[in-house]
Parts: sequence; C-alpha cells; structure tokens
Amino acid sequence: MSVTVSDNNSSSIIVAAGPVTMHRKPLLPVTDVPEAELDAVRSAAWVGFGSRGEPVTVADSAAARLAADGPGLAVIVGPPGYGKRAAALRALLTAARAEENEGRGKPEVKEIRADWKDPVAPDLDMLPDASGTGYLLDVASEIGSWTNTDKVAIGLVGHAEKLRRTGSFLVVVADAQSWPADGSGALGRVVAPATVRPSAHRVARAHLQHLYRRPELTGWLDPQPDPPGKAGGGADLLTGSSSPADAVRLAGILSVVEASPEGLRVARETFQEWGDQIKEVFAATQDRPDDRALLIAALFLPGQEAPIVQAASRELLKEPAKTNVREILTGPDLTTRLEQVKAKVEGRCVTFDHRPGYAQAVLRHLWRQRPDLHVPLLGWIGGLTRPKQPGAALLAPIGDLLADLAAAENDIRVIEEIRNWIDTEAMGTEHLELIAGVLARTAQADGLGPAVRRKLLRWAQEGDEAVARTVALVCRTSFSDNYPQQALVRLRHVLGRAARDQAVSAAEEALREFAARDDQLGRVWRVVSGWATGRPDDLAGHRAFLALVDPCAGTRTLRILLEAGGSDREVKQALIEAWSMTLVDGQVHEEAKAVLVGWAHAFADDAGIRRQVLTDILREVVARHVMTTPISALVYGEPGVRYDRAVIELRKELAFPAGDVFAALEPER
Repeated sequence: MSVTVSDNNSSSIIVAAGPVTMHRKPLLPVTDVPEAELDAVRSAAWVGFGSRGEPVTVADSAAARLAADGPGLAVIVGPPGYGKRAAALRALLTAARAEENEGRGKPEVKEIRADWKDPVAPDLDMLPDASGTGYLLDVASEIGSWTNTDKVAIGLVGHAEKLRRTGSFLVVVADAQSWPADGSGALGRVVAPATVRPSAHRVARAHLQHLYRRPELTGWLDPQPDPPGKAGGGADLLTGSSSPADAVRLAGILSVVEASPEGLRVARETFQEWGDQIKEVFAATQDRPDDRALLIAALFLPGQEAPIVQAASRELLKEPAKTNVREILTGPDLTTRLEQVKAKVEGRCVTFDHRPGYAQAVLRHLWRQRPDLHVPLLGWIGGLTRPKQPGAALLAPIGDLLADLAAAENDIRVIEEIRNWIDTEAMGTEHLELIAGVLARTAQADGLGPAVRRKLLRWAQEGDEAVARTVALVCRTSFSDNYPQQALVRLRHVLGRAARDQAVSAAEEALREFAARDDQLGRVWRVVSGWATGRPDDLAGHRAFLALVDPCAGTRTLRILLEAGGSDREVKQALIEAWSMTLVDGQVHEEAKAVLVGWAHAFADDAGIRRQVLTDILREVVARHVMTTPISALVYGEPGVRYDRAVIELRKELAFPAGDVFAALEPER
C-alpha cells in the first residue's frame, strides 16, 4: 500500500486499520540484531580455532543442519562461555548467503524474544513465521525450567518445517543438557554441539585489529618471555578457560585507552576489576571503618562535594559529626582520606572517573564479603535518595550501580533484598521508580532475567500496594518493549486488585503508555479486548479496556481504534462487546460513567475521531444496556448531577428521549 500526504505541517498522521486487528494471536517480539554483532561474525574478526589450535566447528555444523533436507532448524547446545550466540549468528548468515546464491533472495537475520505468556510452557503458536527470515531464539537460560521439554522440542521442529516452505529458518541456542536429543531421530539430527571454546587470545586480537582498528595493541596480548604481569605484557589476562565474552570485553576496554604504559595499566586494572587495588584499600582500612564508610558514600555520590560525601558516610555509620576540636584536628585531611581509598578530588568534588568500573567492583566486593551489610546499606541508600537529600538527583547512577550489582552477581538474593527494601521503607514515587529501574534492567539480563521475571509475576499478585505499584512501574520501562506479553500478564494481576489504589492507577498509566507506542497498540488491543469480553466479572479486563478508550488521558488511542472500527467490522464489534461486558460489571460503574462523559467531550470537540463510528457503537451499547447505571446516567442523568453541554449534545445526536428530559438536565448557566 502506498500513501501520499501533503500540506500537513501541523498535523499528525495515523494509519490505523493495519496494526489494529483481531485476526491473529500476538506473536513474540522480533528485534534486529545489532550490526556490530553481525560485523563481528561475518568479518575476519571471526575466530574458528580453540586455544590449542583445534577447529571450532559448531557454526559450520549448524549451517549444515539448516542446509540439509528436513526442517529449517539447528539447535546449538553447550555450556556457557563457548560462543554459542556468535556461532548461531554465523550459521544464520551462512544460510542466508546460500539462499541468495541460489537466487531465492537474501533472508534477513532477526532475533526472537522468548516472551512467552507462561515461560515454563511455551506457546509455539506465538512464534513468528515471516518469509525470507533467519531467526535466532536463545532459550539457554530458560529451557531447563520447561515442564514438557519433549513436547516443545517436537513443536519447534514442526514450526521449522513450516518455515522451510517460506524460505525461512531458525537457530535455537540451548544449554548443555536440556534439549531432548535422544527423544527421536528428528530431535537429534538438528543438534549442533559446541564442544570447543574459541581461543580468547585470538578473539581479542581479531576484534582489536578488524573491528576497532587498533592493530598496534594486538602485540600486547601476545605471550611474552617476561614474567606475567610485567608492564607491557597482557597475555596473562586471558587463559584457556576465558570465554569469548571475556575477550570481547578486554578488546573493548583496550579500544579506548592510549597506547602508553599508563593507558595499558588502566586497561589491565579495569579488566581485572581493580582487584589488587581493592584488596590494598581494604587491608589498609581494616581498623578504620570511617574510611570504608567514606569510600561507600563516594561510590553512591559521584561528583558531589567532599563535605557532603563525609556527611553521608556518617549517616551510614549512624554517628554524629565530631564536635571536639581536638578530635577534628587529629588524623589526615579529608582529601587525603579520600585519595587513600583511590578516589580523586577535583576542586571540591569527589570522583572515580579515572578508574572505570572501580565503583561497581568495590560494591561487588562488599556484597560478597560483608553480607551483614546488605540490609543497612539498602536502608541507607533509601535515606540518601529521599527528596532534598544528596542522592535525590542521582537516582539514575545509583540505580545503575544496583542493577550492575544484581546482574554481575547473577544472584536472585540481591533482587530479594531490593524487594524487601520496598517493605521496610515508607517510599515515595522516586524511590519506587529507582527500584523499578533496577528490576527492569535485571529482568532483561541474560543470566538473571528469567528468575527476576518470575519474581515480578509473583509480586504482581501480592497484596502490598507499594510492591504491586513497583511492578506496574517496571512495565512502563523498556521491559514492556522487549517482553510485551509478560508485561501485560503482570499488569493484569495489578489491575485486578480489589481496591482502586495507587497500584491500579500506575498499571492503567503503564497500559496507556504501552498502547501509545507505534508498534504495540495492535498487540495490546488484541490482548485487552480478549480480557474484557471473556467474563462479565473480569475486573482487570474491564479496567484495562476503560483505560485504553478513556480520551481524558489523550485521544490518540481512541482515534486509532475508532478509525480501525470504521474499516474493520471485527474491531468495531469487539469495541461493542467490550463495552457490553464492562457495563454489566458493577465494580467499574463509576469509571465507566467517567469514560462515557469523556467520549461525549471527544465527540463535541471534534478531536479527529470517527464520530459516526463512535455514535454507531454507543447506539448499539445503549440498546443493550440502557438499564445499567452508566448508560442510564448518560441517557437520563442522575439526581443532583448537572451535565455539561457536551453530554446534552451527544444525547441529541444519538436521538435519545427528548423534550422534558433534556430541559430538566440543561446545565447551569
């Protein structure tokens, strides 16, 4: 379809009929693979040898499975750290090139997000099946939790058979044990095992030379005759057990440093996460808890003035400022103390910018070595980030620190401690948004993500208002872009709360924001309309429907739905049915009355909506439900309530009873 639009300098253009449809179940989200990743596996940066020179054959094996007769499927299995994702992408690119060489066009390479409604029982009907596409599906972190792996595996083979017929194919990345290769011949034939770890030294050198264009640094990674660790030699940083990811991280660090002894020293310390320096600091401050508290305060208050950092450290120790002049004048100066814990004081401000990753490394050290500090540390952060406190303006970097900690530790206990913080603190919106940001990032992390997503599902069903509200705030982040189905499930639980509290309001706002994104309204509408028309007592479904069609929060979503309803009878009928089910649910009568008044104003204001579609829907709804409280109030009014001109005009447009009824309900002049 081609559309040409002109003279629209101050207008918005909405193409509604396409994305808003009722005809198919929402599919799993599909995303582009970053071009940098594709460059790494298609170019000379690809490494096909292990640390002892043995060939790495998994990518070729997977590509051969895709090229063979049968399903367009390869399943790469193996332990973490064997480069399975890179091998999958290389296999997909190889298969795409073969298709192009055969004159069948070049398939695009896309990644499928494993956004199952129920992660332990994947619904394979949600798998995308576009023609001419090579798909990557990474389930390594979740396949072990599937309740019926054999059934899902057989279903994946069947789906890949359909893909083959459309010029598409699929590479699945799994763990080392869970794929049922012995279940049948078909399940075994698609397996490509990763048995050789690519040489980390070769990977790092290849990335430096071919991706970062820093060939002058590759020699620093070559084995040296000098003792390991001597200045100028970095070969010892990678070993035979180092993963390709370790090598890529080291190459990335080296790519931005100066090719000087000092630059390479910083690169070494950064890659080693400043381990020697941290040991030195904690050994030197063994009997000086005030200096350790000063270090912790500096981690969470980057760029703040030194006296502010010192005051925060005293809050952590729960000790008042010194008032005895003798004590004040005793010991090293504040700047000296900060420099002794490896901070830099520039002017009056404290920073660790000269030591990349130092703050994260110190925090991980504290978390591992001082478990008794977990609860008081999080409580102190809560106070530090309150309004008018020094951390209030630093919610983003503080949240990043906590998220990095949780992801790096790959320990769900970190998340549980953060969740307990919600329970133990009387928190405002800023604190809940901080926690939501941490939860959102860790819910999307490769290793920890599935466990965090399961926690979010459970917490969405809890009675605690602050916890449920936090889950709703998570669903306002990028989590809903990458895991839309799971975000909708969690929002439904929050919307089903008995009382209309702040958690419900936050969930409604999250749903509206979600639907307002250009590529998500179709998905949200199909799901929400299904909820709203399913049962007459579905409180969550009816709240969700009213939130979507309420023009008081913005008319864009309503405009698109009415536009789609004007060209697609099924969408229009779904709107009628959703209203019908909602109106018989007495739990949402007040909300329904408010939305109906909002429709009257949208009609009167001529806010770019399909007015004829709106009136068609309302006529049908009124004919069915004239005796329900919301419709009765719209048509006949309520004792003691005076409606404005917009409602009166809508009644006339719909040809509701005229005469004395309208006269009695005229608004005050």
